[in-house]
Amino acid sequence: MNLETTVEDDRWQGLEPLVRRAFAGVLDHVGLDADLCEVSVLGCDDDRIAELNAEFRNKPTPTNVLSWPAEDLAADQPGDKPMIPRPDFTGEIALGDIAISYDTCAREASEAGKNMDDHVTHLIVHGALHLLGYDHIRDPDATLMEAVEVEILGKLGIDDPYNG
Repeated sequence: MNLETTVEDDRWQGLEPLVRRAFAGVLDHVGLDADLCEVSVLGCDDDRIAELNAEFRNKPTPTNVLSWPAEDLAADQPGDKPMIPRPDFTGEIALGDIAISYDTCAREASEAGKNMDDHVTHLIVHGALHLLGYDHIRDPDATLMEAVEVEILGKLGIDDPYNG
């Protein structure tokens, strides 16, 4: 996988291996060749992600993870699987960009009594699925996305984050 990881917050030591592991699980699940895929991930803090959230979603507050898909792959019908991305003329599959906030991730993991690496892996899986056209706005889509997350995380040895 062609992965560009930018770390703006030094607390994100070890982010890249978590991203690689999460994307490997996601890409394997959807049947994409990881060697063809490219993605960019920004490890930042709450201030930076709040700026991005304000700029792109008009929500000037911190959040855990944001995703910017390279293309809209969403299914037309609620609850249907998204389209599979295809390589461009260079043979690569540009998936898009993700930003993840250390502050929010650490706070959420602590409040839920979860392992930080497992929580970050879950959020990267979640963000990666957004890049692949999954969403949780409509109830049938949310049900599908959650089930796919749980299945991928299970294969990675991570407990269901929605149950417990």
